[in-house]
Amino acid sequence: MKQIRDFLTKPSIVGERILIRPFEEKDVETILSILDEPNLKKLTGSVSCDEEANVDASQEEKERIRNWYRTRNDQNDRLDLAIADKSTDQVLGELVYNEYDEDTGNANFRVLLSEFACDKGIGTEAISLFIKYGMEILKLHKISLEVYSFNPRAEKVYQKVGFKLEGVKRESFLYNNAYVDTKMYGLLDSDYFSKG
Repeated sequence: MKQIRDFLTKPSIVGERILIRPFEEKDVETILSILDEPNLKKLTGSVSCDEEANVDASQEEKERIRNWYRTRNDQNDRLDLAIADKSTDQVLGELVYNEYDEDTGNANFRVLLSEFACDKGIGTEAISLFIKYGMEILKLHKISLEVYSFNPRAEKVYQKVGFKLEGVKRESFLYNNAYVDTKMYGLLDSDYFSKG
């Protein structure tokens, strides 16, 4: 059986254009500014309307987020890594495995990417590398994720890298007073390894 201790290792994964690596102190202000992007707040479900999305985080909230990222490398029950530009080391987003179930070898997956880095293939490269690490090194059985139906761009990437739609939680999120579906995707180790 897989052990939680696998998440103690915080790897660096080198791609063609990106570097996936542990968070560093110099990344904290950059990731804070990414998390304050209005569209990212909407797509992650951090807010419930456009008005909230356009309000900057309070100083108290910013300090809470700073402290959160300063402790990511100390966690043994999850894996939080920065997505950085390989040539400049500028942070562009993050990748996360969390909610790991030791008995089944299943983990939840999250990704966020700065608007600046979208539509450039960076997300596809980052997710592909992270899935490879999850399946081949961590030996995960299944990787799951959820995405809101107003984020078809992300859905296309998930499908492209092999995730399968497993179900829909109908009208599970309220945004701008309109109900939005949450789509559940999964990728099994058998799916991953059969792709060759």
